Amino acid sequence: MPTANVRVFPDLAALTAAAKQFVLEQATGAIAQRGQFMLALAGGNTPKPLYESLVSADTPWSQWHIFWGDERYVPPDHPDSNAGMAFQAWLNHVPIPKTQIHPMPTEDADPQTAADRYEQILRHTFGVREGEFPSFDLILLGMGPDGHTASLFPHTAALTVSDRLITVGNKDGQPRLTFAVPLINHGRQILFLVTGANKQTALRHILSGTGDPQQYPARLITGNALWFLDQSAAEGVVEHT
Repeated sequence: MPTANVRVFPDLAALTAAAKQFVLEQATGAIAQRGQFMLALAGGNTPKPLYESLVSADTPWSQWHIFWGDERYVPPDHPDSNAGMAFQAWLNHVPIPKTQIHPMPTEDADPQTAADRYEQILRHTFGVREGEFPSFDLILLGMGPDGHTASLFPHTAALTVSDRLITVGNKDGQPRLTFAVPLINHGRQILFLVTGANKQTALRHILSGTGDPQQYPARLITGNALWFLDQSAAEGVVEHT
């Protein structure tokens, strides 16, 4: 991977500040060009400070549309809910119209039914037909120590789904909803936020371009991706100053 696509920051605070600036720049550009900003959020601990920092942003919130790239199959008020975290940290505190915030549904008995419903929400919102893929303005992603991203886990069936927008991921037998790989790769811009020394092994395989995508699913993301790493994650992986 070209080093121009990787930026290293000394700590989480510096990474968060740069990510906030990047998100707002992408929003400004998208709104200027298309009148709206279509953003897909990541879960996990790393983006939470970013979401908290966006509360104070000066931006036309009425033109933002919020989606999620993956979700644990739990109620929205559950402590593990990606949507719940984002609402508490950010979305409850800014005037984005509620009709423009689209959490993944998790109340169906069958997760596949929920995946189908979210796919239809995306198709309706973006105005794309079956067989077409919408293009998000920005998709935020994290990465686990095992190389997973969104809820695309190593050696799971979700990695091979190519004809759907949303599929059902699997983490230790627990279902999750997730963007399918082609939907992510159709994003106009993808931003990975990765922190921590426990990510170094996976990053080495992924950024070198030699890792097995079934073992390190983030290797499957071949679209317009930019990686923001803290120094702990990048140490011994990326040359930086």
